Order: sequence, then structure tokens, then C-alpha cells
Amino acid sequence: MKKKKRTRNNIKYSKLVIFASLFLFALMLVRVTQLALSEEIDDTNLQALARKRTTKTDVVKAERGNIYSSDGEALAQNVSSYKLIAYLSPSRTTDPDNPQHVVDKEMTASKLAPILGTTEDVILNYLNKENIYQTEFGTIGSGLTELTKEKIEELNLPGIDFIESLKRYYPKGDFASYVLGYAKEETSVDEDGNEVTDMTGEMGIEEYYDSTLKGEDGYTTYQKDLRGYKIAGTNEITKEAEDGKDIYLTINSSIQFFVEQALSEAEANYNYEWFTIMIADAKTGAILASSTSPSFDPNKRDITNYLDMNVSSPYEPGSTMKIFTYMAAMEQGVYNGNEVYHSGVYTTTDGTEIGDWNRAGWGDITFDRGFALSSNVGVINLIDRHLSADILRSYFKKLGFSKKTGIELPNENEGSLNFKYETEIFNAGFGQGITTTPIQNVQALTSLTNGGVMLKPYLVEKIVDSDSGEVVYEGKREEVDTVASESTVNKIRELMWNTVNTPGMTGAGYRLDGYDLIGKTGTAQIADENSGGYLTGESDIISSFAGIYPNNDPKVIIYASVKRPEGGNQKVIWTAIKDIVVNVSKYYGTDPVTTSEEELLEYSLTSYKNKSTESSKRELENMKMNVKVIGNGDKVIKQYPTKGEKITEGTNVFLITNDSNLTVPDLSGLSSKQAEDLLRLLNVSVKLSGNGYVTSQSVAPSTPITSGMEITLSLSPKF
Repeated sequence: MKKKKRTRNNIKYSKLVIFASLFLFALMLVRVTQLALSEEIDDTNLQALARKRTTKTDVVKAERGNIYSSDGEALAQNVSSYKLIAYLSPSRTTDPDNPQHVVDKEMTASKLAPILGTTEDVILNYLNKENIYQTEFGTIGSGLTELTKEKIEELNLPGIDFIESLKRYYPKGDFASYVLGYAKEETSVDEDGNEVTDMTGEMGIEEYYDSTLKGEDGYTTYQKDLRGYKIAGTNEITKEAEDGKDIYLTINSSIQFFVEQALSEAEANYNYEWFTIMIADAKTGAILASSTSPSFDPNKRDITNYLDMNVSSPYEPGSTMKIFTYMAAMEQGVYNGNEVYHSGVYTTTDGTEIGDWNRAGWGDITFDRGFALSSNVGVINLIDRHLSADILRSYFKKLGFSKKTGIELPNENEGSLNFKYETEIFNAGFGQGITTTPIQNVQALTSLTNGGVMLKPYLVEKIVDSDSGEVVYEGKREEVDTVASESTVNKIRELMWNTVNTPGMTGAGYRLDGYDLIGKTGTAQIADENSGGYLTGESDIISSFAGIYPNNDPKVIIYASVKRPEGGNQKVIWTAIKDIVVNVSKYYGTDPVTTSEEELLEYSLTSYKNKSTESSKRELENMKMNVKVIGNGDKVIKQYPTKGEKITEGTNVFLITNDSNLTVPDLSGLSSKQAEDLLRLLNVSVKLSGNGYVTSQSVAPSTPITSGMEITLSLSPKF
């Protein structure tokens, strides 16, 4: 009986085990089904997890594009940079005679310290770390140059190695730094725990064209084993990296150098808060130079102001706005330059007195004379008698004020034209109570060098695919609007000429004997942010100059302004502008006007294309030109200068003939631009060394010109 009871108990126990096993199996089956059908379990994407464990993606970094000046000077480029590392784990060494880790830490520290510019103790702090495979050396071991790397490699220190990366480098330091901006390296960690370094543009062209310069990274995806190695025979997916595009700016390295040099000398000899200068091509609107003092070096990022004063920081422009107020009156057909008003002080209807800079005035004077004397009262009378707030505001807006120009730089500011009441309207007419930027003034001034047609300023000459060399974008002259008639333009330029070139006028400090510079001065008071009025200290001004050079055949527009020159000293801006004009004149080959009693005759050069070489040469010699014939052909196929350019007696005129065996001309004495233009006509590449006139050339005159020829021109130093 006892045996039967035990048997029954065993059967019950077995049934319980079977049912429990079936229940657990059912649970497992449900769970497996759930795992198989569900995309996400417990907030974990199972498919992604599986892919992460079995696949690996290596990023192929795209190389950032370079930035060049219009004449091919590298302004921003990539260079190799190195990070120093030290292997500390003895497991790296399999042959004691060839150690692969740091064996003698004291010796290693003593060798590295002087090269890295630190102490042995600092190096030992890194080398004495325990239980780690390798170590880095912080900032002292990062960003090393090729030269520093080579010095360390020469020491043959066991366990010392380098990690190479690309670093953004600006070869010319603080040259055009606010235009360029800088690119900053940023390090992040990807999903596999690997450090990823990316380069992002900040400020200037680097920021504005960041995606264009950056390109697009590629990748390689493959199946990996548990150790992370590629499994042989498995598929690999690769996408090639697309390197960033190269950007060529309209910045001319020679003209930018003239500006940088003038600002550097101003900074050394005068005190001021800031000083900005922009130069544009008078016929296209291309920005040839743009700089601000104080500046910064993009390699060091020693930045005191993150905004580009020329595009991002509007201020009250002062009397340079009188150019545009006078233009408004002329375009309304109400201007009479001989109309008289009483200068000195004007009292508004609410009793406010607004005075000229010479509050005693000059008695009864004409509006023409009032412009050259920069008379505020003249502007007030012009507005009061002939204009209105709506007319003035409308014309200022037509000229682009209170709107962004669209220049290819970040953070452009549109300024403001807020004036309503009588005093505000009068003040606006001479540039107080409103704000503008230098780039807006440059844009408005292009109307005076293009027959009344205003041009959009631009900064990018072209964008080039760095792999194929294809030009994917090309900047060009762009007309915004016709804002003035030829008669208005001619009259304003006459007034600007009188301002600079008539003794006793406000622009007389800018006069250069023999140089056909015209312009308008401006002196704006600085607003008192506390009282709402204006500061009254003699240094509390913004002095500015809007100029065109040369007046007869404009090459450049110049706009400059300086804030708080010590003691209100205008010499700081006079000196800088005159130095720039002299250098620009030499660069373009626009020599000073003759001062002899016998004036030189001026000609507008005709076209000699397809004409007889001999007859063309004879005609030019009769005009007293210095004719140089290139080749022995009987017909002219090209010429320099080109048709329509104004020339005077003694000018070099080159006639290129239909000879198939042309030779290199003698370029001595030509300006760099003249020499460049001539060689381009001959399909010869040019490299420049220095600035100014040609003093020597790498290929001798009379050498036969061959396909792909390149000539290096040595230029005279600073004029």
C-alpha cells in the first residue's frame, strides 16, 4: 500500500513539472514572437542594436575648400596639424630590443620639454599615469606643426607617436580677417564612441559659405567581427567624400595690402576707437579691399569685436549724406546751385537752434558753396524750401539705405531711417539721427561712377570645384536701379571736386597735387545713450570720407570712417586716404596729372583690330604714343590698352600682330595691372612678387611664347 501511494505522488509531481515546462515554453514562445514582430522593445530599437553590433561605418572626411584673393593669393587653406601621443602600456612591446612604449619616462620628459615649451614635470604628469594604454599631452601637445613634429621624430623616442589632422591656416595673418572670418574645429563622439572632428565656419566668408566650403563627408560601411575587424568576403558600401569648393574673392591682394598698411600706420601713430576702410571697383561694385582697425589674426583668434564694422554695425554717417540729400533735390528738379541762403545758425519752428560747424557762418552763400563748406544750414534750407520728409526718405530708400545690400557676409545690418518731426528731418539731411553702414554708402556711391545706375556690391568673384576645376558660380556686375540722371551725377561730382580741390573747403586736407581725387567729408556727433542728446567732447565724433578716384575715369570708390580720433584730429584719416590713393594710382598706372604749362593731349583709344600694323603704328606715333609691336605680322589682332580707354601722350600702346611666333615683350616699368592685362592677352600666366611697377621678369624679352608659359614679375617695393 505504501508503494502505491508513493507512485501516485510521483505521477502528480511529474504532471506538475510537465505543466510548468509547457507554461514556460509558451511564455518563451510568446516572447520570441514579440521580439520577432516588434521593432522596439523597452525603448530599444532591436534592428539598430543588431546593426550596431555587426556593422561598422567609417567616415571619410571631406576636405574644406580654400579661399583665395582675386589674384590667386591663398587667404585660407588647410595644413596638416599633429597631436602628440605616448604609448604607456608594456604590452605594445614584443621585442625588448625594439621597445614600442615609453621605457625611460624621465629621459623622454627631458627631451620633449624644451621642444614643447614646457617643463619636465608637466610632461611627467602625463607619462606617469597608471593603468592606461596611451596618453595625450593636452594643449601643449596639440596643433603641432610639421616642423615641430620633425624635431620630435629626430629624437627617436620609444613610444612617442602622432595623430595627424587638418587645421585651418591663414597665411597672411590679420589680412582681411573680418572678410574671411575663421573656421573652428569641434570634436564630438559618434555612436561607436569614436572622436569625430568637424570644422565649422564662424564669422565672415567662412561662416556665410560654410556648407559650400565644407563639402560632404563620405563613408565606408562593412560587416565587423567582435573585435571590430572587417569580416572577409562580406559586402562593403562606400560613398566617396565630396571636397568643399574653392572660393575666389574680389579682394585684390595689392589694394588690400595698401589698406592694411595705411591702417597699421594709423594704429601706430594715432589713438582712436576704431577705423574702417572699404574700396570698391567703381565700374562693377566688386569689393577690392575691406578692413577694420583694430583687427585680429584668425590663427590666434585674438578678437575684441565679433562684428564687422563695415557691414554689421550701423552708425550715424554725418555729412557724407549731404551727397544724397543734394541728389534728391536735383532729381526733383528743384536744385539751383546759385540760390542763396544765410549760413551760420538756423532756428526751427519749435525754437531749436541747428548750426554749421562754423556757427558764425560765411554770410549769404550759394548752395553750391554750402556743399563744399559742408554747411548744415544749407541742407536745412534745401529741405525746407524744396523737399519734404517723404521725398527725402523715399530717395534715401531708393539708394538702398535702411535695406540690406545682400553682400556675401553674415549679420549684415540694414540701419534705420527713423525721422518724423521737423528737427529730425533736418538732421537726417546731414546724416544725424539715422544710421547706415559703410557697405550701404559704397553701394549708393556706385551711382556716381556709372551714369546714375546703382550697382550691387559683391565679394565673391567665382566658386570653383576643387576636383574638376569647373567654375560653378561667377560673380558679376549687377545693376540694382537707375537712381539719378547723368546731369545729376555730373553736378555732384563737380561739387565733390570743389570740396577736395578748392583751398579752404572742408575736404582740402585730402587734396593731393596732381591726383584727381574727389570726395565729401563727414563729421558726425556721437549720440549720448544716457541723455538722448549728443556727446560734446572734442573726440566724440565719427569722421568719415566718401571718395572717388580718379574723377576723370573712376577706378575706385573709397569709403572710410574713424571713431573718436584723439582730440578730433582729422589728420589720421587724411593721411591714410592719401597714402592709399598714391599707391592705388601706381597700381593702376594712373600717374599724377602733369603740372607743366603745356597740358598733355588726351585721347579715347580707337580699335586697331584687323587694321594694318604699319598704318596703326604710324597713326599712334603721330599722337605721340610709345608704340610697341609684338610679332612680325602685317595685321593687328589685339591691342593694349583696349578700345575706349583714355590715354595721354607718351602712353605705352602694345599692338599684337597675326604672327604665329610671338615673343615675350619687355614689361619693365609697367604697373602690375598693366603687365598682367597684357600677358593675359598673350595667353601667358602671371605670378607677382611684391607690389607696384615691374622691375624684372623671369622670362627674358624676345623669348618665344609657348603654350602654358608662366612668367613671374618682380615688382618695386612700397611707393
